[in-house]
Amino acid sequence: MAKKAFFIAVAMACTVSANAQKLPYLDTSLTSEERAADLCSRLTLEEKTWLMMNGSRKIDRLAIPPFEWWSEGLHGAARNGYATVFPITMAMAASWDEALLGKCFDAVGDELRVKGNIAKKSGVIKRYQGLSVWTPNINIFRDPRWGRGQETYGEDPYLTTEMGLAVVRGLQGPKDSKYYKTLACAKHFAVHSGPEWNRHSFNIENLPERDLWETYIPAFKALIQEGDVAEVMCAYQRIDGQPCCGNNRYLQQILRSDLGFKGMVVSDCGAINDFWIKGRHEVSKDAASAAAKAVLTGTDVECGGNYAQLTEAVKRGEISEADIDVSVKRLLKFRIELGDFDPEEMVNWTKLPASIIASKEHKQLALDMARECITLLQNKNDILPLKEDANIVVIGPNANDSLMLWGNYNGIPTSSVSILQGLKMFGKNVKYVPGCGYTKNEVIESRFNDLYTEDGKRGMKATYWNNINLQGDTAAVAIMTAPINLSNGGFTVFCPGVNLENFSARYEAIFRPTRSETIEFSTSFDDMLRLVFNGDTIINKWKGRENVQKAAASRKVEAGKEYKIQIDYAQTTAMAVMQFDLGAKLKLNDDEIINAAKNADIVIFAGGISPRLEGEEMKVSDPGFKGGDRTSIELPESQRNIIKKLKEAGSRIVMINCSGGAMALTPETENAEAIVQAWYPGESGGQAVAEVLFGKVNPSGHLPITFYKSDNDLPDFLDYTMTNRTYRYFKGEPLFPFGWGLDYSSYSIGKTKYDKKNGSLAVEVSNTGDRDGSAVIQVYISKPDDTEGPIRTLRAYKRVNLAKGETKTVDIALGRNSFEWWDASTNAMRVKTGKFKIETGLYSSDPEMKTINVKIK
Repeated sequence: MAKKAFFIAVAMACTVSANAQKLPYLDTSLTSEERAADLCSRLTLEEKTWLMMNGSRKIDRLAIPPFEWWSEGLHGAARNGYATVFPITMAMAASWDEALLGKCFDAVGDELRVKGNIAKKSGVIKRYQGLSVWTPNINIFRDPRWGRGQETYGEDPYLTTEMGLAVVRGLQGPKDSKYYKTLACAKHFAVHSGPEWNRHSFNIENLPERDLWETYIPAFKALIQEGDVAEVMCAYQRIDGQPCCGNNRYLQQILRSDLGFKGMVVSDCGAINDFWIKGRHEVSKDAASAAAKAVLTGTDVECGGNYAQLTEAVKRGEISEADIDVSVKRLLKFRIELGDFDPEEMVNWTKLPASIIASKEHKQLALDMARECITLLQNKNDILPLKEDANIVVIGPNANDSLMLWGNYNGIPTSSVSILQGLKMFGKNVKYVPGCGYTKNEVIESRFNDLYTEDGKRGMKATYWNNINLQGDTAAVAIMTAPINLSNGGFTVFCPGVNLENFSARYEAIFRPTRSETIEFSTSFDDMLRLVFNGDTIINKWKGRENVQKAAASRKVEAGKEYKIQIDYAQTTAMAVMQFDLGAKLKLNDDEIINAAKNADIVIFAGGISPRLEGEEMKVSDPGFKGGDRTSIELPESQRNIIKKLKEAGSRIVMINCSGGAMALTPETENAEAIVQAWYPGESGGQAVAEVLFGKVNPSGHLPITFYKSDNDLPDFLDYTMTNRTYRYFKGEPLFPFGWGLDYSSYSIGKTKYDKKNGSLAVEVSNTGDRDGSAVIQVYISKPDDTEGPIRTLRAYKRVNLAKGETKTVDIALGRNSFEWWDASTNAMRVKTGKFKIETGLYSSDPEMKTINVKIK
């Protein structure tokens, strides 16, 4: 203790200048481990706890700058202003192009680093402005009802692995770089894929070891052992009675010992609260005990505030300071390896220019990826590609919705191209018929674009205070350029610098209508809200804490006039929700919609669902959704009925389905001639969709998930076993199988030859059509004598560009480790001896697969 007091006294006498540079933790010639150990020895217990929470305070006496562990980069720099918005990750998985994905995330990493550099220079680093990036989500999308499945890379362990590795490499930078560009985070460990509504209390019991090691663990293993991922995030739920963030078996035995993870473990946000809050896991008596349990089992950094009670836990004897030091040294090591304590001129990533944010080059990457994501599911009678001079009528809730394109966990694009805008870029006769919403034949055509701030900027000015009184120092100011859709679900703040709870906001704008009409004002909120229109309070719900509720009002407006709008919002505790839009109600009955389409050559129905309906722990009032999950995978009935009636009226229909996961489109396969899966395709998604429909781009997406025929194909959502789940175990007939994807050409697999000695598979593939295109060769392995194992499982693939009429022989790596299989005798995955079957085709159930039987010794 005397030695520690001496070091503290020395440090306090130093400044952040030449004298301080002599201290070992600032000596760049030492290893990061040596520097971290030295700095840890100089910290007080209380200071250590400050560093172990996501909003890490600065410590002036030791020249430790502030640091934020929580930033998001799911498919672009998220929740931190303007950025390039790439397609949602599920869409990017449909590209089966890990090389392009790596380029995209190299760009994402650059934008995040620049934003982090700017924040650090300001001296204030708010949430989402740091260099620790909590992505990729490599959970297995085992059930299509999971609202967060859109954040994953699909249902297959191997495809998820390849995509996850590309993300980590792009975000963290080259392995031979002295400093990390950013820190990537593999999440959520382990065995996590919904439901959202009960994740804070749910317990997974009796999971077969085979499912654990064969399905849920492989991507984590690869990102740790091959990708050197810096962080792993532990999940919310319990496994065998213990929360994931306090589970000794999973965090110590499996993660640290079996997988050899040397990096940091971070908690999901609020996960430590779940240890002790009544009605949740209730495995700890209070916050101090929960914090001690989490640290002792290996959770280094908490997203939340329970770790402030670690000092109390030490006093009680529930944990020692030496135990805490293990985590502190680990987190300091990674901050050092980011260059956080080193002179700026030494860190190569500080030289990235701010001009790369949403740059032309990055926007091109977003468009390129969107083009490769679009998946053609059906094309009867070769209705696609469309002719540019065709008379086209566009209908559906996703036709003119730019926000849908952005997915969730998104940044704000500098520009977006909706599906309707994209179609008008290429079609000469494109007519839009509004009137069909997601779940009913009614839409509010937004007039948000007619809102302006007092200084003439388009949008609403948002001002935030970290109290419920709209008073005092402002916490943040922002401009809302799209209909407001904010919540603190997933512990998300409304704006960097704003409290998660106990805050207020004022949204102000001048409304300049371009037509005389009745305007509908719609809001959803929790806790308090009032809306003032031109001096009149037309919505007043300022009574105190309320659960999520809706409120609406309407007013007539005249074109050319100006109207002032002010919305006051306050939130006390727990859930925060604020949604607002204004617009004109358009309601057409079925006959009116059908009549509007009767003279069209083609009806394009842009339907499906929206990120505003599926996502993380959401409050959604629409039927068919619970907590952000879906209760049904069927297309909403109102959309299904319109498509059916259009078909009965003689329309030729091209359906564009937008969703984060699989939809049951069985009736639509009969009623629509073509079905295009557009996902949530990012800022340039509308252009990419149109380019595919008009044949400017040959579609090349392939499904990373199974599309089932109906809800009847699905097991119990709460059942985590893999029985009858995903293409690997599903015994029924899918609507569209894993790996499926059409284009405007055709391909065939010819001779295949396996070279066991060199660990490679030679595959002959031909473009038998009359257009250049891209084939995705898919290699599956099965073990015929294993009746309990997967029907087949993907172990290799290759995307190949082929000119029309061209044949290539492609070499695909298929080494000995490709034959890792479950060994029941040792309860482990290992290369097993015996007979295996190698199947090579263009999708998972391709009847023309080429088969090779091999014997592994």
